[in-house]
Amino acid sequence: MKQGWRWYGESDPISLKEIRQAGVTDVVTALYGRKPGETWPVAEIRRLAKKVRDAGMTWSVVESVPVHEDVKKRTGDFRRHVANYRKTLENLAACGVKTVCYNFMPVLDWTRSDLAHELPDGSTCLGYNAYEVAAFDLFALKRPDAAKDYDAKTKARAKRLWAKYSPKERMRVQKAILTGLPGTVDDLTPAQFLRELKTYAGVDDARLRANLYAFLNDVTPTLEKCGVDLCIHPDDPPHPIFGLPRVLSTAADVRRMVKACPSKHVGLTLCTGSLGASPENDEVAIFREFAERVFFCHFRNLEYEEEGVFHESRCHLVGKTNMPELMLALLREEKRRGADIVVRPDHGRLMEIDKRRNCYCGYSYGGRLVGLAELRGLEIGLKAFSRGV
Repeated sequence: MKQGWRWYGESDPISLKEIRQAGVTDVVTALYGRKPGETWPVAEIRRLAKKVRDAGMTWSVVESVPVHEDVKKRTGDFRRHVANYRKTLENLAACGVKTVCYNFMPVLDWTRSDLAHELPDGSTCLGYNAYEVAAFDLFALKRPDAAKDYDAKTKARAKRLWAKYSPKERMRVQKAILTGLPGTVDDLTPAQFLRELKTYAGVDDARLRANLYAFLNDVTPTLEKCGVDLCIHPDDPPHPIFGLPRVLSTAADVRRMVKACPSKHVGLTLCTGSLGASPENDEVAIFREFAERVFFCHFRNLEYEEEGVFHESRCHLVGKTNMPELMLALLREEKRRGADIVVRPDHGRLMEIDKRRNCYCGYSYGGRLVGLAELRGLEIGLKAFSRGV
């Protein structure tokens, strides 16, 4: 595997020098100052690529070129945004960056209900509690018709939970859900969030899925001409939340996309944490089925307390995903194609060495440093003792 690392540019508290010293060869980054729908200028792309190159690494994957909400809804000024997206892909290719990650999740990027779940050793990680999300939706956000989306058991448990939570605990949940991520969405207030949700009235799974396929087929000529691999990040969590549609949560969803968009340049970002947020998903089986279309990987693990309640694993190799089997599948696919795939350790615990840094949620140095070392050791061990890789 190519050892990747997500870097948020000059505003990232982790320097390129530190990243290089972690053993990283391939940086995953983007022009985070650019908003969805804008064209990325060649000069800015070259400047960032040179900065990474001067630090001894290669900018090989873009994460992400955000898709404008108008494109997802196929309304408003979506045609101009699609044209700008195609031009950005051309400009990236002209600068040698030909793997582009994106997602098609409405309004929010990945969602968690706890940004600082404390582990027994005192480190913290990201957590998700479906009952906290339901409680926020029902009793704080008060989304119209929200009650229709939850069964009686969930509503009763969410009500009990919210009743016992202090104002501080309630704000912790709200902040976790509505905090924006660099280069994806801005921080939202509950009122702003409700307004954004209303813009998706009438957009169900079928319509959003059709809009995704239309977007991919719109940009396919550019992908083919420039040799760019466009890889979608799965929905996170991979089930409906806040009444928003979901279109890439399961193996069946990937099958539909591949059938509707047959270009070999339309593919998948294999994110074990996102797919693993559904007990029904088998991340290893999904990789094996779509190996030829996997252009980029996020490897991490989840530990479940019960269905709907989980947190990031204390070890990237242990948890819901069978990481040894997945790494073996990755190595076999790399051997088949004669090229390595960029894998980055996704998320990481916030440890003592990073407590004084203002790290982005899930993107501390120490936690990912440990995660990358674990993945690297697994790769070396499998190569040493497994046949066929």
